[in-house]
Amino acid sequence: MMEENVASEMNGIQERKARIAEFMHDKAYVPMKFKELAQVLQVPKSMKRELKRILDELLEEGTIGVSSRGRYGPAESFALAGTLDVNPRGFGFVHVEGREHDIFIPAEKMKDALQGDHVLVILEMEEGSKRAEGRIVRVMERNCSEVIGTFHKKRTFGFVVPDNQKITRDIFVPMEKSMGAENGDKVSVRIRSYGDERKKPEGIVNEILGHAHDPGVDILSIARSYELPMSFPMDVEQQLQQIPDDISSEALEGRLDIRDWKTVTIDGEDAKDLDDAVTLMKKENRYILGVHIADVTHYVKEDSPLDREALRRGTSVYLIDRVIPMLPPKLSNGICSLNAGADRLALSCIMEIDENGSILSHKIAETVLRVDRRMSYTSVKKILCDRDEALTREYEDFIPMFQMMEELSGILRKKRFARGAIDFDFPESKITLNEKGRPVDIRPYERNTATKIIEDFMLIANETVAEEYFWQEIPFVYRVHENPDEEKMARFAAFIHNFGLTLHVSNREVHPKELAKLLEKIEGTSNEPLISRLMLRSLKQAKYSTESTGHFGLSARYYCHFTSPIRRYPDLQIHRIIKENLHGRLDEKRLAHFDRILPDVADQSSKTERRAEEAEREVIKLKKVQYMCRHVGSVYDGVISGITAYGMYVELENTVEGMVHVTSLRDDYYNFVESEYCLVGEMTGHTYRLGEKVKIRVEGADPLTKTIDFVLYDQEEEEFLHYGSRHKVNRKQ
Repeated sequence: MMEENVASEMNGIQERKARIAEFMHDKAYVPMKFKELAQVLQVPKSMKRELKRILDELLEEGTIGVSSRGRYGPAESFALAGTLDVNPRGFGFVHVEGREHDIFIPAEKMKDALQGDHVLVILEMEEGSKRAEGRIVRVMERNCSEVIGTFHKKRTFGFVVPDNQKITRDIFVPMEKSMGAENGDKVSVRIRSYGDERKKPEGIVNEILGHAHDPGVDILSIARSYELPMSFPMDVEQQLQQIPDDISSEALEGRLDIRDWKTVTIDGEDAKDLDDAVTLMKKENRYILGVHIADVTHYVKEDSPLDREALRRGTSVYLIDRVIPMLPPKLSNGICSLNAGADRLALSCIMEIDENGSILSHKIAETVLRVDRRMSYTSVKKILCDRDEALTREYEDFIPMFQMMEELSGILRKKRFARGAIDFDFPESKITLNEKGRPVDIRPYERNTATKIIEDFMLIANETVAEEYFWQEIPFVYRVHENPDEEKMARFAAFIHNFGLTLHVSNREVHPKELAKLLEKIEGTSNEPLISRLMLRSLKQAKYSTESTGHFGLSARYYCHFTSPIRRYPDLQIHRIIKENLHGRLDEKRLAHFDRILPDVADQSSKTERRAEEAEREVIKLKKVQYMCRHVGSVYDGVISGITAYGMYVELENTVEGMVHVTSLRDDYYNFVESEYCLVGEMTGHTYRLGEKVKIRVEGADPLTKTIDFVLYDQEEEEFLHYGSRHKVNRKQ
């Protein structure tokens, strides 16, 4: 019996550890407390201390685990599997599916795990008043085998500092594996050893992207670090050669011909992938709105190389000076783009709408159209709002339609808000780069009448399509936004109570209309930035799903993404379903096929959307830091946009955000009051709150860490310091 032999064979620490580990991994083993284990193993009293040391070492190695009640067993018996998210300061959190709260992992208990790894973690502190804490015992699956970073050259070796701040360990590179990289080069390094607690990971440079200061290399590095595909595979290029540059007469057969309808596209000035066009007419008291979407699936056939690559990419990614498209430019900017004056294939949602914004009837059809004018948001805004004389003369024939569009947009928007749709109007950033890729201007992106028109028309088309296919009970991909977490909403309701505001909650749930009412109530007040930001943080992220569970933020029962198949895969996928349905090809076999593949399509689309958003945010953050590097010492007005125990974030009018560290607040010692999101001085009671206006001076900006430091600006103190400095100089003279 193993139990009888273990104690007698404890004649070497490694052998003893191996024996005990083997014993615990036996299928018949039941987790035991220390005393039970010692008794079963027949360990004499004189050797119990030795047994405890062996158990501690096995625990440290992650070979075994121990429960909260002190029972020892295989690590897998007590471990939870999850995904690691690393904080740049070295610690991390493991997200376990089904657990409400993530597990905190101290820096010294991360083992050799890196950002995004799938890991096994053992709880060492159960959730209570604070948080669950654990340690990683094993990496189950690596998230990254390749890292982008800056190469630093030493005499006999080099090392790479990862661009991703969540990869907190430098990567050692033997000089013979460096490809001749020089100091400051951006490189791609393939990891061949992940090291351990004492040894750095080791890798091989497999590509030099260029020097960090070369134009465009910074954005390229971010794109590569997020594994965004920069080129299309050979089989995709070969398929492209078979796609015509012009529409054939055969492609027009059976389509609704709307080439004589007055049709326009309205997009940003720089847009090249024009996937939506609109028409609007009025018959008596009814609007006839046509939303026409590029028929991408006519060229991108299911399971073709183009289709597989589009699914892999999931979405187009917009990185300020470049677009990483979901589809090759021959399609996205060519035959699929609804370019003015060219015949194009489309899938149209034509809606009859009454004066209250209700859909009376609709038709979804394959169409052929010819766009009359390629309009920009700016030009339409100048026509409708600024009454620009030159543009009014140039587009004289289209003015009545634009005015009607503005009218219908207002009706649809009013109806949507009346049912409770939430509209967060946080400014996006418009960043202008020079020929060297350096930011020369940053300002809020203007959201005007024209952008709202297109937004309203696309929303109503998306809702209409989603509702039809829901009731047809056909497999589909919906855009869903789940109800907020009850606990987060409860905390939010408790917080706004401090401002004399209430939030009506029914059956522990809040209706979006209540939040919309709250936003309306605080509009224009000093508390609006504070409360609207906290409200947004209390909501969940939207995602794709095969179940139509509704869209909380839009207060819509049915919603999908139908209007952008050039740049989003879910739209392309549901176009394929719609067309098969229109042609009567959705038999049992095809329905079963879509039932089988759509969950993976929804999951992949949600993941690639998150990846694109993170990459876009990272590029914007970097360019803002580069911009502020040239404005160190400048003084700006700003608004407190976030508060933590470390200090407060301040957002400037140009959308740049930086931190005022709590250590720079020298007039008092400030404590963070989490329940009220404020910093309170111990001695003075002076309080800093979200939404408060402040004046700051730019203290510093670091492109490496992508951080911007502010200090509060005190004009009197600045003048005193300036005078004192000048006085000292004069005295020396």
